[in-house]
Amino acid sequence: MDNSMIQIITKRKTREEILELSVPLFARYGYDGVSMRDIAAAMGLTPAALYYHFTDKENLYLDVVAHALRERSAELKGILDGLGSPWARLEEYVAGLARLMTRDKDFLRLMQWVLLDSDEVRHHKLSEQVFSDLFVAVYNLAAELDSRHDAHMLAVSIIGLVFFHYQAGTTRQFMPGHRPRQDNPAVLAQHVIGLLRNCLGKSDEGTGYQTVADKSCLK
Repeated sequence: MDNSMIQIITKRKTREEILELSVPLFARYGYDGVSMRDIAAAMGLTPAALYYHFTDKENLYLDVVAHALRERSAELKGILDGLGSPWARLEEYVAGLARLMTRDKDFLRLMQWVLLDSDEVRHHKLSEQVFSDLFVAVYNLAAELDSRHDAHMLAVSIIGLVFFHYQAGTTRQFMPGHRPRQDNPAVLAQHVIGLLRNCLGKSDEGTGYQTVADKSCLK
């Protein structure tokens, strides 16, 4: 870990502060790129003091991801569980998620590292302990949009359409047709909603099957 990261982190010691200040460390270096000794040094703690709060690095990492998501997704969960038509809530959710990706680069990078983690046991723990509630809310909304479609696949597609847009942001700026307005959360939300409305609206009425022209749409 470079000295610049150590210097910008103030020496605070409460558990919640350790979690919040660990977000940029794991966001920059990933699970394998930072040690408990690195984290302790960055916060002006002894390793023993850090282990007082967290039994090991995996325990700290899981709690950091949970903290990051909890602090940043409460508004999104409220949108998904709120009132209004499914399409209106979906557009508001997509715009809210896009705003989060735009303003919080550490959160975006942390989620990228989470997806790249090759440890299946950690993925299982994160799925059950961290991501389940928010995913279920997206899943339930997907089922409201059109019960004839696979709600799991639709929920994953909704999330993926937003995440990948920002994950590929650095590369996209050099691609043909790129315009700065495409990173506007409202513009992305309208684009995603337009795609999904067009796709979901093409299923044969009452059958759940798609016509030949609709093969590229979600089933």
